[in-house]
Amino acid sequence: MPAAARVDPKAYFSPAEWAPLARRSRWKGLALLAHAWGVIFAAAAMAVVWPLTLPLAVVIIGGRQLGLSILMHDAAHGALHPSPKINDLAGEWLTGGGLLRYRAYHLGHHKFAQQDEDPDIGLSAPFPITRTSLRRKLLRDLTGQTFFKQRFGDLARRLKARKPGQPLLPILAEEVRRKRRWLLGGVVITLIGGVFGVWWAWPVFWVLPQATWFPVITRLRNIAEHACIPGGEPDPLRQARTTHAGWIARALLAPYWVNYHCEHHMFMHLPCYNLPKAHRLLAGKGVLAEMLHEPGGYRVILARAASRPDVAAAAAG
Repeated sequence: MPAAARVDPKAYFSPAEWAPLARRSRWKGLALLAHAWGVIFAAAAMAVVWPLTLPLAVVIIGGRQLGLSILMHDAAHGALHPSPKINDLAGEWLTGGGLLRYRAYHLGHHKFAQQDEDPDIGLSAPFPITRTSLRRKLLRDLTGQTFFKQRFGDLARRLKARKPGQPLLPILAEEVRRKRRWLLGGVVITLIGGVFGVWWAWPVFWVLPQATWFPVITRLRNIAEHACIPGGEPDPLRQARTTHAGWIARALLAPYWVNYHCEHHMFMHLPCYNLPKAHRLLAGKGVLAEMLHEPGGYRVILARAASRPDVAAAAAG
Protein backbone atom coordinates (compact mmCIF):
# COMPACT_ATOMS: atom_id res chain seq x y z
CA MET A 1 0.00 0.00 0.00
CA PRO A 2 1.35 3.50 -0.78
CA ALA A 3 2.35 5.84 2.01
CA ALA A 4 -0.27 8.15 3.50
CA ALA A 5 -0.79 11.43 1.68
CA ARG A 6 1.27 14.38 2.90
CA VAL A 7 0.27 17.99 3.44
CA ASP A 8 2.13 20.87 1.79
CA PRO A 9 2.46 23.74 4.30
CA LYS A 10 2.37 26.23 1.40
CA ALA A 11 -1.22 25.20 0.77
CA TYR A 12 -2.22 26.69 4.13
CA PHE A 13 0.42 29.22 5.20
CA SER A 14 2.22 32.11 3.61
CA PRO A 15 6.04 32.10 3.88
CA ALA A 16 5.79 34.80 6.57
CA GLU A 17 3.39 32.63 8.59
CA TRP A 18 5.26 29.36 8.10
CA ALA A 19 8.78 30.53 8.95
CA PRO A 20 8.13 31.29 12.65
CA LEU A 21 6.00 28.13 13.00
CA ALA A 22 8.77 25.89 11.71
CA ARG A 23 11.54 27.63 13.66
CA ARG A 24 13.05 25.52 16.48
CA SER A 25 13.99 27.45 19.56
CA ARG A 26 17.36 26.93 21.23
CA TRP A 27 15.80 27.21 24.68
CA LYS A 28 12.09 26.35 24.63
CA GLY A 29 12.47 22.58 24.28
CA LEU A 30 15.13 22.48 26.98
CA ALA A 31 12.94 24.68 29.19
CA LEU A 32 10.08 22.22 28.80
CA LEU A 33 12.38 19.39 29.88
CA ALA A 34 13.38 21.43 32.93
CA HIS A 35 9.70 22.12 33.62
CA ALA A 36 8.79 18.42 33.46
CA TRP A 37 11.54 17.40 35.88
CA GLY A 38 10.83 20.37 38.13
CA VAL A 39 7.16 19.39 38.44
CA ILE A 40 8.15 15.78 39.18
CA PHE A 41 10.52 16.81 41.97
CA ALA A 42 8.02 19.32 43.38
CA ALA A 43 5.23 16.71 43.47
CA ALA A 44 7.55 14.22 45.17
CA ALA A 45 8.59 16.84 47.73
CA MET A 46 4.93 17.63 48.39
CA ALA A 47 4.21 13.96 49.15
CA VAL A 48 7.25 13.71 51.43
CA VAL A 49 6.09 16.71 53.47
CA TRP A 50 2.38 15.80 53.34
CA PRO A 51 2.09 12.00 52.86
CA LEU A 52 -1.67 12.17 52.38
CA THR A 53 -1.03 13.91 49.05
CA LEU A 54 0.69 10.83 47.60
CA PRO A 55 -2.25 9.89 45.30
CA LEU A 56 -2.20 13.40 43.87
CA ALA A 57 1.58 13.24 43.49
CA VAL A 58 1.26 9.95 41.59
CA VAL A 59 -1.19 11.55 39.16
CA ILE A 60 0.97 14.65 38.69
CA ILE A 61 4.18 12.68 38.23
CA GLY A 62 2.54 10.22 35.85
CA GLY A 63 1.34 13.17 33.79
CA ARG A 64 4.87 14.56 33.57
CA GLN A 65 6.25 11.12 32.70
CA LEU A 66 3.92 11.29 29.72
CA GLY A 67 5.22 14.82 29.18
CA LEU A 68 8.77 13.49 28.97
CA SER A 69 7.57 10.95 26.41
CA ILE A 70 6.02 13.77 24.39
CA LEU A 71 9.30 15.68 24.45
CA MET A 72 11.16 12.56 23.34
CA HIS A 73 8.59 12.37 20.55
CA ASP A 74 9.52 15.92 19.54
CA ALA A 75 13.17 14.89 19.57
CA ALA A 76 12.30 11.94 17.30
CA HIS A 77 11.10 14.53 14.78
CA GLY A 78 14.20 16.69 15.30
CA ALA A 79 12.02 19.41 16.81
CA LEU A 80 13.35 19.61 20.37
CA HIS A 81 16.43 21.68 19.49
CA PRO A 82 17.86 23.15 16.26
CA SER A 83 21.19 21.39 16.83
CA PRO A 84 20.77 17.71 15.82
CA LYS A 85 23.43 16.70 18.34
CA ILE A 86 21.79 18.50 21.26
CA ASN A 87 18.35 17.37 20.07
CA ASP A 88 19.37 13.71 20.16
CA LEU A 89 21.40 13.93 23.37
CA ALA A 90 18.55 15.63 25.23
CA GLY A 91 15.98 13.29 23.71
CA GLU A 92 17.98 10.21 24.65
CA TRP A 93 19.24 11.14 28.13
CA LEU A 94 16.74 13.61 29.59
CA THR A 95 13.42 12.01 28.67
CA GLY A 96 13.79 8.43 29.84
CA GLY A 97 15.72 7.05 26.85
CA GLY A 98 15.01 4.91 23.82
CA LEU A 99 14.99 7.77 21.30
CA LEU A 100 16.75 6.06 18.40
CA ARG A 101 14.64 2.90 18.64
CA TYR A 102 11.46 4.95 19.00
CA ARG A 103 12.31 7.22 16.06
CA ALA A 104 12.51 4.36 13.57
CA TYR A 105 9.23 2.94 14.82
CA HIS A 106 7.37 6.24 15.05
CA LEU A 107 8.30 7.59 11.64
CA GLY A 108 6.73 4.44 10.23
CA HIS A 109 3.50 5.47 11.96
CA HIS A 110 3.59 8.84 10.19
CA LYS A 111 4.49 7.35 6.84
CA PHE A 112 1.55 4.93 6.90
CA ALA A 113 -0.89 6.71 9.21
CA GLN A 114 -4.15 4.70 9.49
CA GLN A 115 -3.00 2.33 6.74
CA ASP A 116 -2.46 -1.40 7.16
CA GLU A 117 1.31 -0.88 7.48
CA ASP A 118 0.92 1.63 10.33
CA PRO A 119 2.71 0.05 13.33
CA ASP A 120 0.19 1.73 15.64
CA ILE A 121 -2.93 0.62 13.81
CA GLY A 122 -3.56 -2.11 16.38
CA LEU A 123 -4.03 0.55 19.07
CA SER A 124 -6.96 2.18 17.31
CA ALA A 125 -8.45 -0.52 15.08
CA PRO A 126 -10.56 -2.26 17.80
CA PHE A 127 -12.61 0.87 18.57
CA PRO A 128 -15.41 1.40 19.25
CA ILE A 129 -15.58 -1.19 22.01
CA THR A 130 -18.05 -1.76 24.84
CA ARG A 131 -17.97 0.16 28.10
CA THR A 132 -17.23 -3.06 29.92
CA SER A 133 -14.20 -3.69 27.73
CA LEU A 134 -12.89 -0.15 28.21
CA ARG A 135 -13.31 -0.42 31.99
CA ARG A 136 -11.35 -3.68 31.99
CA LYS A 137 -8.54 -2.10 30.00
CA LEU A 138 -8.35 0.92 32.28
CA LEU A 139 -8.45 -1.31 35.37
CA ARG A 140 -5.52 -3.32 34.02
CA ASP A 141 -3.68 -0.07 33.43
CA LEU A 142 -4.40 1.36 36.86
CA THR A 143 -3.49 -1.82 38.75
CA GLY A 144 -0.09 -2.24 37.11
CA GLN A 145 -1.00 -5.23 34.94
CA THR A 146 -0.30 -3.38 31.69
CA PHE A 147 3.01 -2.10 33.06
CA PHE A 148 4.10 -5.59 34.08
CA LYS A 149 3.13 -7.07 30.72
CA GLN A 150 4.97 -4.39 28.75
CA ARG A 151 8.01 -4.22 31.02
CA PHE A 152 8.44 -7.87 32.05
CA GLY A 153 6.22 -9.88 29.72
CA ASP A 154 9.11 -10.96 27.55
CA LEU A 155 11.11 -12.09 30.59
CA ALA A 156 8.12 -14.09 31.84
CA ARG A 157 7.80 -15.82 28.44
CA ARG A 158 11.51 -16.67 28.34
CA LEU A 159 11.39 -18.05 31.88
CA LYS A 160 8.34 -20.11 31.02
CA ALA A 161 10.06 -21.48 27.91
CA ARG A 162 13.26 -22.34 29.80
CA LYS A 163 14.14 -25.98 29.36
CA PRO A 164 15.03 -28.21 32.31
CA GLY A 165 18.65 -27.68 33.23
CA GLN A 166 18.98 -24.49 31.16
CA PRO A 167 21.00 -21.91 33.16
CA LEU A 168 18.90 -19.14 34.67
CA LEU A 169 21.71 -16.62 35.05
CA PRO A 170 22.14 -15.80 31.31
CA ILE A 171 18.42 -15.06 31.02
CA LEU A 172 18.51 -12.72 34.02
CA ALA A 173 21.74 -11.11 32.78
CA GLU A 174 20.13 -10.40 29.41
CA GLU A 175 17.14 -8.85 31.17
CA VAL A 176 19.42 -6.60 33.22
CA ARG A 177 21.21 -5.57 30.04
CA ARG A 178 17.92 -4.64 28.39
CA LYS A 179 16.72 -2.73 31.44
CA ARG A 180 20.12 -1.28 32.36
CA ARG A 181 19.18 2.36 31.92
CA TRP A 182 15.94 1.99 33.86
CA LEU A 183 17.73 0.12 36.64
CA LEU A 184 20.66 2.55 36.65
CA GLY A 185 18.19 5.40 37.08
CA GLY A 186 16.72 3.53 40.04
CA VAL A 187 20.15 3.09 41.63
CA VAL A 188 21.03 6.77 41.19
CA ILE A 189 17.70 7.98 42.58
CA THR A 190 17.96 5.54 45.50
CA LEU A 191 21.46 6.75 46.38
CA ILE A 192 20.51 10.42 46.14
CA GLY A 193 17.27 9.82 48.04
CA GLY A 194 19.19 7.96 50.73
CA VAL A 195 21.21 11.09 51.47
CA PHE A 196 17.95 12.85 52.35
CA GLY A 197 16.42 9.88 54.14
CA VAL A 198 14.06 8.89 51.31
CA TRP A 199 15.81 5.81 49.93
CA TRP A 200 12.39 4.57 48.78
CA ALA A 201 11.93 7.50 46.38
CA TRP A 202 12.42 5.50 43.15
CA PRO A 203 9.76 2.81 43.68
CA VAL A 204 7.27 5.27 45.18
CA PHE A 205 7.80 8.43 43.11
CA TRP A 206 8.87 6.92 39.79
CA VAL A 207 7.83 3.28 39.41
CA LEU A 208 4.41 3.66 41.08
CA PRO A 209 3.24 6.48 38.76
CA GLN A 210 4.85 4.71 35.81
CA ALA A 211 2.94 1.53 36.62
CA THR A 212 -0.46 3.11 37.30
CA TRP A 213 -1.42 6.56 36.06
CA PHE A 214 1.01 6.68 33.13
CA PRO A 215 -0.53 3.63 31.36
CA VAL A 216 -4.04 5.02 31.92
CA ILE A 217 -3.36 8.38 30.31
CA THR A 218 -1.23 6.84 27.57
CA ARG A 219 -4.23 4.72 26.59
CA LEU A 220 -6.60 7.70 26.77
CA ARG A 221 -4.21 9.73 24.63
CA ASN A 222 -4.01 6.95 22.02
CA ILE A 223 -7.79 6.68 21.95
CA ALA A 224 -8.21 10.42 21.48
CA GLU A 225 -5.62 10.60 18.71
CA HIS A 226 -6.69 7.77 16.39
CA ALA A 227 -9.64 5.73 17.69
CA CYS A 228 -12.84 5.57 15.64
CA ILE A 229 -11.06 6.72 12.49
CA PRO A 230 -11.67 4.47 9.47
CA GLY A 231 -8.77 2.27 8.49
CA GLY A 232 -7.26 3.37 5.19
CA GLU A 233 -8.49 6.96 5.68
CA PRO A 234 -6.99 8.82 2.68
CA ASP A 235 -7.51 12.41 3.86
CA PRO A 236 -4.39 13.65 5.71
CA LEU A 237 -6.58 16.14 7.57
CA ARG A 238 -8.61 13.29 9.05
CA GLN A 239 -6.01 10.64 9.90
CA ALA A 240 -5.51 12.02 13.41
CA ARG A 241 -7.70 13.94 15.83
CA THR A 242 -7.19 17.20 17.67
CA THR A 243 -8.99 17.30 21.02
CA HIS A 244 -9.93 20.31 23.08
CA ALA A 245 -8.19 20.22 26.47
CA GLY A 246 -8.92 22.52 29.38
CA TRP A 247 -6.30 23.38 31.97
CA ILE A 248 -6.99 20.30 34.13
CA ALA A 249 -6.68 17.99 31.13
CA ARG A 250 -3.47 19.76 30.07
CA ALA A 251 -2.04 19.34 33.57
CA LEU A 252 -2.92 15.69 34.12
CA LEU A 253 -3.69 14.08 30.77
CA ALA A 254 -2.45 16.05 27.75
CA PRO A 255 0.88 17.75 28.56
CA TYR A 256 2.86 19.94 26.20
CA TRP A 257 0.13 20.40 23.58
CA VAL A 258 -0.10 16.72 22.66
CA ASN A 259 -3.83 17.22 22.10
CA TYR A 260 -3.10 19.08 18.81
CA HIS A 261 -2.55 15.78 17.08
CA CYS A 262 -4.15 16.51 13.74
CA GLU A 263 -1.88 19.54 13.31
CA HIS A 264 1.07 17.37 14.29
CA HIS A 265 0.27 14.81 11.59
CA MET A 266 -0.26 17.56 9.03
CA PHE A 267 3.07 19.21 9.86
CA MET A 268 5.04 16.61 11.79
CA HIS A 269 8.24 18.62 12.17
CA LEU A 270 6.63 21.55 13.98
CA PRO A 271 7.80 21.89 17.61
CA CYS A 272 5.03 21.08 20.07
CA TYR A 273 5.01 24.63 21.45
CA ASN A 274 4.06 26.00 18.02
CA LEU A 275 1.08 23.69 17.48
CA PRO A 276 -1.45 25.99 19.26
CA LYS A 277 -0.47 28.87 16.96
CA ALA A 278 -0.81 26.62 13.91
CA HIS A 279 -4.25 25.62 15.20
CA ARG A 280 -5.33 29.26 15.57
CA LEU A 281 -4.08 30.17 12.10
CA LEU A 282 -5.87 27.22 10.53
CA ALA A 283 -9.05 28.09 12.40
CA GLY A 284 -8.82 31.66 11.13
CA LYS A 285 -8.54 30.37 7.57
CA GLY A 286 -11.60 28.14 7.98
CA VAL A 287 -9.57 24.92 7.68
CA LEU A 288 -10.66 23.58 11.07
CA ALA A 289 -13.99 22.45 9.63
CA GLU A 290 -12.12 20.11 7.27
CA MET A 291 -9.94 18.65 10.04
CA LEU A 292 -10.77 15.91 12.50
CA HIS A 293 -11.36 17.97 15.60
CA GLU A 294 -13.30 17.28 18.80
CA PRO A 295 -14.25 20.49 20.60
CA GLY A 296 -16.11 18.53 23.29
CA GLY A 297 -12.92 17.19 24.82
CA TYR A 298 -11.76 13.79 26.00
CA ARG A 299 -15.04 12.80 27.65
CA VAL A 300 -16.89 12.97 24.33
CA ILE A 301 -14.26 10.85 22.58
CA LEU A 302 -14.25 8.24 25.34
CA ALA A 303 -18.04 7.95 25.11
CA ARG A 304 -17.73 7.40 21.37
CA ALA A 305 -14.88 4.92 21.78
CA ALA A 306 -16.99 2.88 24.23
CA SER A 307 -20.24 3.08 22.27
CA ARG A 308 -20.45 -0.51 21.02
CA PRO A 309 -23.43 -2.25 22.66
CA ASP A 310 -22.62 -4.87 25.27
CA VAL A 311 -24.01 -8.14 23.93
CA ALA A 312 -24.96 -9.42 27.40
CA ALA A 313 -26.66 -6.16 28.32
CA ALA A 314 -28.51 -6.06 25.02
CA ALA A 315 -29.70 -9.64 25.46
CA ALA A 316 -30.90 -8.89 28.99
CA GLY A 317 -32.76 -5.82 27.77
